[in-house]
Amino acid sequence: MNSEKQKQNATFTAPNQSANGFIFIIAQYILRVFVIAFTLAGAIITATAYESVTVFGIVMDAKYTYSAAFRFKVVADSVVCGLSVLSVLILTALNHPKSNPMNYFYLFLHDLGSLLLLLSGCSSALAIGYVAQFGEQKMGWITICDRVSQYCHKTMVAIVSTFIAVICLLLLTILSAYKLKSARI
Repeated sequence: MNSEKQKQNATFTAPNQSANGFIFIIAQYILRVFVIAFTLAGAIITATAYESVTVFGIVMDAKYTYSAAFRFKVVADSVVCGLSVLSVLILTALNHPKSNPMNYFYLFLHDLGSLLLLLSGCSSALAIGYVAQFGEQKMGWITICDRVSQYCHKTMVAIVSTFIAVICLLLLTILSAYKLKSARI
């Protein structure tokens, strides 16, 4: 009688577990594709943002290569985009029925490292963007966005794109941690 009850419970819980597993995998794939798209967009927009203006007869160029923070953002976006493509392949291998659920620990570390790298690159670019937009009176730094507004708008779009990717990576990290918590070996 007891074994019959266990079989009924197994019958009722197995579809829910497989449905939850399917939703988990689909959510992982969708979020990873979003990370790839938004980091690629952030890197391309930042790298192609350029504006040249003449102020009092002096030509002033605005390019991402003039700022170490923007160069770091482009590199961070590019590296995380590449790592996210790699993580899609890893997720496909982990989706195999015979794979060890504890292997999600490596995926968790991967997502956490990518999150930290992307957040640091985006934060550094945001700090420079803030100074470019509002200046810093105590330091004597003037605003430049009133002169190169197109460049500032493009870099703002790139920073927002990267922050969307940061949010997706945060959700992926939470999902990976949840998967580790629910894995019982």
